[in-house]
Amino acid sequence: MKSRRKQPVSPMSQKSSDRLFVAEPLAAGAELRLDEERSRYVGRVLRLRVGDEVILFNGLGGEHIAAITEVARRSIALCIGAHRDRDVESPLEVNLVQGISRGERMDFVVQKATELGAHRITPIMTSHSVVRLPDDKSEKRAAHWTKIVQSACEQCGRNAVPLVDPPQSFERWLQNLTMAGNGRVVLHPGAANTFTSLAPVRERCDLLVGPEGGLSDAELRQATAAGFVPCSIGPRVLRTETAAIAALAILQSRYGDLG
Repeated sequence: MKSRRKQPVSPMSQKSSDRLFVAEPLAAGAELRLDEERSRYVGRVLRLRVGDEVILFNGLGGEHIAAITEVARRSIALCIGAHRDRDVESPLEVNLVQGISRGERMDFVVQKATELGAHRITPIMTSHSVVRLPDDKSEKRAAHWTKIVQSACEQCGRNAVPLVDPPQSFERWLQNLTMAGNGRVVLHPGAANTFTSLAPVRERCDLLVGPEGGLSDAELRQATAAGFVPCSIGPRVLRTETAAIAALAILQSRYGDLG
């Protein structure tokens, strides 16, 4: 891509639909120069040019319309417009505690959980987990999932970026569990409770989902002792990624902002 000089841009029309997460402070009237990775995405994937607009957000609330003022080979400059206090967050804060699954299944869960309004995602390794992440790989995996969350926010319109915790063992997660919140649910096929029979959930819910092999009997007992209510989605046994997405959709429909 050939370098281009800065050009004047017209007043911002606020009609842009392309969204971009940037981990930097945003201030109206300031110039922002994107790094090489973000510039490549804007220039080669979105194919935006001087004068085009993009919505910027940094996860701290709200968004800014920004106009591209310069396109160079390895960088793009933007003029940041006024802050817009737009909030599409669900009134129900769901922390998805997800047993890590293999391959792209976990990536899929992280992406769809973000789209469905999850407030936080906590990946855990359980007795039946096939995936085992040593400490030196946990940070890289968490960074990978964080990028998926940021990209999902760009797509679905969220300006608040869900927190992704570092992968941890079931035991460690349980030890660090805070006092009981408003709602705690653990998915378990064949459980007597269903979402329709649960006590109403308000404001916050911890949703625990096992990996491919489910939780062990001991882990289920420990979770129940910590206040988690075993709950079944229906008569069919769902894959872990399907179960997490279905449960999130049900919770958001009953107590959040879906439907």
